[in-house]
Amino acid sequence: MIKVLGLDVSKSSISACLLETKPDSPRQFYYECPFYRFSANSAGIKALLALNADVAIMEPTGTNYSRLWGTHLARAGVEVRLVGHKELKNYRAHHLALPDKDDDADSLALACYYLDYCNDKKRFVQIRDRKIVRVRELVLRLAHLNRVQNPIINRLRQDLAWQFPEVAHVKSKRRLDGDEVPLLWGWLAEERKAKRYDLLYKDSAGLGITSTVRFHAKRLCDLQREEIIIERELAQLLTDDRFQPYVEVFHRFGFGDRLKAVLISQIYPLSGFLDEDGNPEVCIRQGRNSKKPTKRHLSLRRFQKALGVAPSLEASGDKRKTKVVGGSDLCRLSLWQWVYTRLEPKRSRLKNEIGEFLGEKLVAEKEAGRPIKLVRMKIAGIGTRLLFRELVKELTNDQ
Repeated sequence: MIKVLGLDVSKSSISACLLETKPDSPRQFYYECPFYRFSANSAGIKALLALNADVAIMEPTGTNYSRLWGTHLARAGVEVRLVGHKELKNYRAHHLALPDKDDDADSLALACYYLDYCNDKKRFVQIRDRKIVRVRELVLRLAHLNRVQNPIINRLRQDLAWQFPEVAHVKSKRRLDGDEVPLLWGWLAEERKAKRYDLLYKDSAGLGITSTVRFHAKRLCDLQREEIIIERELAQLLTDDRFQPYVEVFHRFGFGDRLKAVLISQIYPLSGFLDEDGNPEVCIRQGRNSKKPTKRHLSLRRFQKALGVAPSLEASGDKRKTKVVGGSDLCRLSLWQWVYTRLEPKRSRLKNEIGEFLGEKLVAEKEAGRPIKLVRMKIAGIGTRLLFRELVKELTNDQ
């Protein structure tokens, strides 16, 4: 008989529930079950593996917490599956009628969830291969480095306003194809030479650069060098033959290198959004209001949901509104920036059918007087619909 281990992961420990069959009354079993608790150390890992489970079920609680336990279990030959937070919450509350959320209740619910749905893979979060996992780690690391740099730059500009005001608002960026840190930060850190800044500083009205500014500039240079290393590794990973059809399509949309990596980390393989025959899943249902047969593009909906641009309808009484919820916040932000930088400015707009179509849509929405943030999000949604169709077409022709 199969041994199923439900694991609720915390910062420094886990709560575990080992089942072989689903209890008849999960609520009563909750009070009788001998739950396990293991600490994140060698003794805890050894005790967990000693349970000799066949399958372990967890929530995707960030790469930093669940990774330790999942990796040791996988190395020991235990199958690891992940259940989405929303799915587990609904299952625990509505199917098991368990008490208010706690670690033990979650571990029991996870084990029961597997016993109920083990044969339906779509009920579980897709586990990506190592290369995709690495791409995702690097993408998240780049996003973290970007967040870390912003407050440092802001502090630098405030200090330069009275120390060297002539350069306080200079936008110093490194070249896209370059390996050197941005010139201004490198000059302030005394790592790069720049006659221009030497001359400006000689006649500056400022009160002089302090060691604090030098230290901040050195921190920025270190962060920039880390970005360069990560970008090189990402570029190498994206040369994988499996990603080439995706990259070809991305070129048509004018996606930058970082956005390509973000998208690959979220949507590969595209087959995860399609039906068993590799086709977009479409069903026909009766419309709730029109009562007429209506097409439901399920694969497209899942695709947009993963990218964080799928609108959801909220209705109460006479009020009806749509808003974007769920999915990847990083993808949503990256696509919004793509609209802002590649579609809005005419000089940067794509010189192809995709660029012309999206550009015309964007202009029409603006002229209609709609809020600009809403317009950009809507264009991002339309762009992802086009992206899905282009990817399906490219991958179908490639087979």
